[in-house]
Amino acid sequence: MDLRKLKTLIDLVAESGISELEVTEGESKVKIVKSSVASNQMVMMQQPVTQAPVVQQAQPVVAAAPVAAAEPTGHIVKSPMVGTFYRSSAPGAAPFVELGASIKEGDTICIIEAMKLLNEIDADASGVITQILVENGQPVEFGQPLFVIG
Repeated sequence: MDLRKLKTLIDLVAESGISELEVTEGESKVKIVKSSVASNQMVMMQQPVTQAPVVQQAQPVVAAAPVAAAEPTGHIVKSPMVGTFYRSSAPGAAPFVELGASIKEGDTICIIEAMKLLNEIDADASGVITQILVENGQPVEFGQPLFVIG
């Protein structure tokens, strides 16, 4: 869901008499709750169907940053760039790695598309994939955790 839609939804809740709004679009789910503590405070939760990051903000703003969940244990592979995360080389193709897969340092584990270029991301450690932290086709930021290798 783009930021303009989120801003519009936040403004709608702030200006109306409703106290809660929940919208589902594709795999994204946004829930905006007007806080009863102060009339200008809101809590917004955005969650894909399989994950539940929570965003809290003191006042409605255009962009919201997810609150970090408990830090996973193991080696974390982070995104080296901003782009779109893909688990496989083509739609319908088998993913590069699955949960529980053994990998060696240098194995390709995903692709990040940036500016119409497909960049293969290699594992920087050997081990077993214990967590996949990003959904296929999801936008990622520089330094965002992608995988946990145990």
